[in-house]
Amino acid sequence: MLLVSVAVFLITESSPGNVARNVLGSFVTPEQEASFLNQTGLDEPVWLRYIYWLAGSDWHAETRSGFSLERLNTDQGFREWWARTDGGRLVRWKLEGDDLVAIYRNPDGSLEEELDNERWRTKKGRTFFWGIDSANHAVFWEKGSDRKVWTFVMGTGWMESTGGPVDYIPLKKGFIRGDPGISLMTGRSVEKSLFTRLRNSLVLAGIAFVLVMPLALFLGMIAGLKEGTFQDRALSIGGMVFSVIPEFATGIFLILIFAIWLKIVPGATVFGEAAPWERIDMLILPILTLTLIELGYVLRITRASMVEVMKSPYIRTAHLKGLPYWRIIFRHAVRNALMAPITVIMLHVNWLMGGIVIVEVVFGYPGLGKYLLDAAVNKDINALEAGSMILVLLAVGTQLIADVIYMFINPRIRYT
Repeated sequence: MLLVSVAVFLITESSPGNVARNVLGSFVTPEQEASFLNQTGLDEPVWLRYIYWLAGSDWHAETRSGFSLERLNTDQGFREWWARTDGGRLVRWKLEGDDLVAIYRNPDGSLEEELDNERWRTKKGRTFFWGIDSANHAVFWEKGSDRKVWTFVMGTGWMESTGGPVDYIPLKKGFIRGDPGISLMTGRSVEKSLFTRLRNSLVLAGIAFVLVMPLALFLGMIAGLKEGTFQDRALSIGGMVFSVIPEFATGIFLILIFAIWLKIVPGATVFGEAAPWERIDMLILPILTLTLIELGYVLRITRASMVEVMKSPYIRTAHLKGLPYWRIIFRHAVRNALMAPITVIMLHVNWLMGGIVIVEVVFGYPGLGKYLLDAAVNKDINALEAGSMILVLLAVGTQLIADVIYMFINPRIRYT
């Protein structure tokens, strides 16, 4: 996971694109772009931004400000960072003109404000203060600074001010402490958006997996047992046709037939805030597309494995001993023939979760694959890194499950 996170970070950093223009539009001025990069921490060195993502930035902000920092979860579901004073009170600050105003949070959640100008520090002719603002930044305020600060407010646009904030440290706990950060595109917590998309993909991939894998194994074993017959040729050619047709072609073909011509099911997945299982009719075409693609591939792998096993010496020996045909198949052939398909199936679990981007784009399905595609296109590093870590966990976890299954199928592995 560490190596993948470093690779994803460096690849994203070296890829073309301008994050500020992706978020704010192509008409953003150089001053607005610089202010945005400063407020989001994207003007920091690459190595420092990676450390912020991995281990958090609160430790750095505590060093700069001299305050102990705490993150609270509000009743509305928001996360707020506060500084704790020597007296134990939670406080944040804002600047009104040249006055520093402290915003104290009482134990009952109410707020009260009071002037806090005694916290200004003077050094080498500069009057400054490091504190926490209301946007979850550690901020370096400088009194009398003529530097322009641009803040983008949703629904209002750009707000310009002079003086005040000179430098920012966006506050986060870091991935290893369960905080993947804020999405640059949406301004929302990556954790909330990511797990909603992960849930959606789990529903789609889970249903497709439950449908396709038993069917593919069954048809593959029939084709392997009937090698050279019409059934074998029909299943093998049909499986190859479905597996080589691109996903977008299969999806569009199904939309034309079942959504536009026959008008049986919807051609797009528009859930809004609803869960996928609340609109089963919208899942039919995406699941059918995945089923046709996976069916052919797993079927052919199973068929090839079954043919190889049926030609093995121990199968011929079992026939010569007079064992019943179906007992040979189920007691000896099937278990060994499943070794290769299980490897392929477990590898495809990871593909079903993150690699079904084309299927999700064709049907507008709000899943993990489409989420990662949008994050990559817009260089939304927090979203991209968090999604990549989930896919790494899935890849390693599914292979571990495959290894455990091998032990039950093959006694030689179990006893070794």
